[in-house]
Amino acid sequence: MRPTTEDTVPAAGTEPPTGLWRNRAFNLLWTSQCLSDLGSAMANLALPLLVLQLTGSPTQAGLVGTTALVAGMVCRLPAGVLADRFDRRRLMVLCDVLRAAAYGALGAAVLADAAGMVMVLVLVVVGAAANAVFSTAEHAAVRNLVRPDQLSDAVARNEARSYGTQLAGPPLGGLLFGLGRSLPFLGNAVSHLLSLAALLAIREPMQEPRKETAESSGAAAGAEGLRFVLANPFLRALLLIAAPLNMAFTGMIFAIIVSLQRSGTSSYLVGLASTIFAVGGFLGAFAAPSVQRRLRLPTLILVLSWATAALMAASALFSTSVLAAVPLAAAVFLGPTANAALFGYQAAITPDHLQGRVFSVVILAATSAAALAPALAGLLLDHLSSAAAMLVFALIVSIGAVTATFSTGIRSMSTEP
Repeated sequence: MRPTTEDTVPAAGTEPPTGLWRNRAFNLLWTSQCLSDLGSAMANLALPLLVLQLTGSPTQAGLVGTTALVAGMVCRLPAGVLADRFDRRRLMVLCDVLRAAAYGALGAAVLADAAGMVMVLVLVVVGAAANAVFSTAEHAAVRNLVRPDQLSDAVARNEARSYGTQLAGPPLGGLLFGLGRSLPFLGNAVSHLLSLAALLAIREPMQEPRKETAESSGAAAGAEGLRFVLANPFLRALLLIAAPLNMAFTGMIFAIIVSLQRSGTSSYLVGLASTIFAVGGFLGAFAAPSVQRRLRLPTLILVLSWATAALMAASALFSTSVLAAVPLAAAVFLGPTANAALFGYQAAITPDHLQGRVFSVVILAATSAAALAPALAGLLLDHLSSAAAMLVFALIVSIGAVTATFSTGIRSMSTEP
């Protein structure tokens, strides 16, 4: 069972509650996903490089990323149902076994010069499905492993992990691919085996005891999570704000990279711009606990929305320079704090048997529009100047900021669930 609020107050003569950094179960779970994320980041960099070598076609290399994105979106809602219906530890163990086997097989095929496009696409679908289920089950499990007052800090640590592995994984994947084409995939397989070992060492339950009830269909179970989100004024309002915000971030990053390439900027500096974005998020994840203590969640959402709109407009002033990445990195800095506060709040107010489904609904609604962002950015860059295209994304965020400012769901929300 998840600890109650009373559990956070030590009785007379007892030891104070254990801090998050000394929470064995959470640290094992965090470490397992660190390893998985690092391996995935290495493989995600190496997969399009492998396809380019196999086919010589940039279009087919791009198909790999699109397939992974679509597969992940399709699997997101079913992943929520699985995380609420079945044992979460066993689901994560199964995902690690599948990913280790799939990437091990690909690494072996590359070594034997037997890898082909069909095999790569099958692996991408399997990996994306396993990633969706694993991440959903992991998020749903966290509140059973930490105290209620530690939820936001736990999510902030997960944000730091994500940005950190995105910083380290691609360069490591590129280095390994240069040493041997199979190495990033074999390394990813090993990372999932290590993750599996960490998961098996966790003794604490990852869900509350399930009541014996008549099982509804998958669609009906998924709809239950959607109804919970739509019935909560804050979560309902958030969907209208998060979707344009995520789309604008994705579109701006794409627009800056394309603008730099189009203006003749060296590949090194284009890569530096991508690193600047990731550093902003990485630093923001470490600052998240401190920022959360100073800003309530509704205030944080307003600050993030309006600051992002202004900083995106500032990026447009440097549209053909790597300096365009600096204001956007400053906007990305606040993202981990908002995510930590939001998902900590969502985990606290959601019944355990709905955790996976509610998380899946929020993630899908918040990120689905981002899939359109590269195409929209490309269309804008074909017909407008780089600066004007970037200003369109700043305008999109401004619309979300206005929504946040006047939303009763945001303004009336209490941060204490």
